[in-house]
Amino acid sequence: QVQLVESGGGLVQAGGSLRLSCAASGRTFRWSAMGWFRQGPGEEREFVTAISAGGSTYYADSVRGRFTISRDNAKNTMYLQMNSLKPEDTAVYYCAARGAGTSATSAKSYDYWGQGTQVTVSS
Repeated sequence: QVQLVESGGGLVQAGGSLRLSCAASGRTFRWSAMGWFRQGPGEEREFVTAISAGGSTYYADSVRGRFTISRDNAKNTMYLQMNSLKPEDTAVYYCAARGAGTSATSAKSYDYWGQGTQVTVSS
């Protein structure tokens, strides 16, 4: 069983930055692929970025070049550095973990989810 807790969300002006953290419990973190998803008001949950157990990263086109995913296996923590934020980045951001080491872009491929953290970007 893996428990995930996000933190770092908040209100920021367009062009600003935020860093989200996802703290994971359990000894399987280092072998798990991890991902970030987001869900805006009235929208479906969408893929943002993922990182494999080996450190390979994947990004949605909408965030590539602005967002950076990373992980610290010693701290059982994953991060999402978000720069050049836009109002359309406003959403609840969720971290997720898979029972496998390879990354995936589909939410259905993830087994564990955090409670979400709100990110609001004002124009």
